[in-house]
Amino acid sequence: MSTSFSSFDGVRVAVTGASRGIGLGIARGFARAGARVLLTARGEQHLAEVAHALRAEGGDVQHAALDVSTGAGCAALAAAVADQLGGLDVLCANAGIFPKAELTAMTEADLDEVLSVNVKGTVLAVAACAPLLSASPRGRVVLTSSITGPITGDAGWSHYGASKAAQLGFMRTAAIELAPHGVTVNAVLPGNVLTEGLHELGAEYLQTMADAVPLGRLGTVDDIAAAALFFASEQAGYVTGQSLVVDGGQVLPEG
Repeated sequence: MSTSFSSFDGVRVAVTGASRGIGLGIARGFARAGARVLLTARGEQHLAEVAHALRAEGGDVQHAALDVSTGAGCAALAAAVADQLGGLDVLCANAGIFPKAELTAMTEADLDEVLSVNVKGTVLAVAACAPLLSASPRGRVVLTSSITGPITGDAGWSHYGASKAAQLGFMRTAAIELAPHGVTVNAVLPGNVLTEGLHELGAEYLQTMADAVPLGRLGTVDDIAAAALFFASEQAGYVTGQSLVVDGGQVLPEG
């Protein structure tokens, strides 16, 4: 194996929840690196617009509108991958939602919605794509978890935190089960990342958030994409069942 960073030319990558935010950043990172990328998300129109924009940048990009919170949706994911990419080398299970709900006001429906997308969507997507990944000489699964839940907590997001911690529990066992097939399973844990939703909080609030990060800035989607590219690289072939915090040191201060 070469000591230089591995090429992604022609590598087949599927990214769930890829129409905005971190998922779009991951998809763009792989496309720019030369991978063949399938974008998935629930909304057809916006997803098609995003795919068109990435193709205009020179990316080899396809898209498929589907819902990974259901078994049927994850079966559709595997079918779209087989049809449009002819196989799969890397699955980035990124789809996730983060609605706010205080614990005492949270409804059963609120909890079910978050767990269905964030946990069930992760588990079923990996299970559906496992045969395709096992057939690849470079099978990789990269989960998008969070520091919220596995490391920190935040009022109003107990269901979200529980879902993100659950992803890591799944990751460890999935890594064991898929290891005999040469497939690795790892997770990226982003801190506060500057995405479309955060801009709505205003410049002053964003600066307050940045000031709380030792490196002095919020993360970018490119920061998260770089971690995903590492886990998907040939150089990370002996890394599995691991999580990488990408937060600029956000979790380090005691106070």
